[in-house]
Amino acid sequence: MLQAYKQAATRNESPRELEYRLFGQVTRALMHAATVDRSDIKTRIDALDWNRRLWSVLSTDCSDADNAMAAPLRAQIISISLFVNRHSSDIMRGDGDFETLIDINRSIMQGLSGGMSQAAA
Repeated sequence: MLQAYKQAATRNESPRELEYRLFGQVTRALMHAATVDRSDIKTRIDALDWNRRLWSVLSTDCSDADNAMAAPLRAQIISISLFVNRHSSDIMRGDGDFETLIDINRSIMQGLSGGMSQAAA
């Protein structure tokens, strides 16, 4: 994930654009992992781990008292992060599906892209 941030730094992206692109990369990894055979544990775990790490960073950032986002939004992001962590464990045990995580990430991407179009207007 850090490498993705470093690469993006040279592209002159806004933080929102960077987050959108990172969510896109992670979501594509989840989509691919959803299609591989269950015996391909490495692909499945790598995608889940990358997604967990992304959400963990977001949660940590939202836990910071200096974060400028509204407290209810920060609380929602932390709550989603906790759910993502639990659901990822469910998938690893064979009790969950990737689609739920993919849908969550797509929803976040929709929100991020809406803000980008508003900023450009």
